Amino acid sequence: VADGIRAAVAAAGPKLGAIRLDSGDLLSEARRARELLDSLGATSTRIVVTSDLDEHSIAGLAAAPVDGYGVGTSVATGSGVPTSGFVYKLVAREAGGRWQAVQKKSSGKTSRGGRKDAVRRRRDGVAVSEQVWLGGTPPPSADDRPLLEPVVREGSVVRSPSLAEAREHCARVLAELPPEAKKLSPGDPVIDTVYAEVPS
Repeated sequence: VADGIRAAVAAAGPKLGAIRLDSGDLLSEARRARELLDSLGATSTRIVVTSDLDEHSIAGLAAAPVDGYGVGTSVATGSGVPTSGFVYKLVAREAGGRWQAVQKKSSGKTSRGGRKDAVRRRRDGVAVSEQVWLGGTPPPSADDRPLLEPVVREGSVVRSPSLAEAREHCARVLAELPPEAKKLSPGDPVIDTVYAEVPS
């Protein structure tokens, strides 16, 4: 964060409009950011925070030197409604006709680069793990259910399930979950995610 702030002020000057903080301890990060901005002469630069904010987390930031809040999910769903969070991370890029792995190395945000495939491992019809295969397509297994299905390929829609098909799929995959996955209390993941290289 500090390196990013220094680079932004160096590029835009002390009249830099705003910075955005999106992860970590936002209260501490905002205080450190304000001190650094002020020391660089960017005293009018605003601080905007995001990161799954709702009315409770915003209230908890009342003492922070924050000028604006970015709220997304909670605007659409309202308070107390569970949501699924998804993050897009680039994992490979094509260069010179070859695919190169790309991964984040930031603390707490590490990812595994390269092409992957994923299946849900089942035993007697009950999910036991999510298997992520690195480097290609996994060997077939009758107990595995593929988790990836193409819906757009090179800009063209290749599959567009109906609402009835989506409901049926949802009911089917929920039925695979073990009973402990249906508890509403927080805790460790019920199904482990296991990474493995595709056998050569």
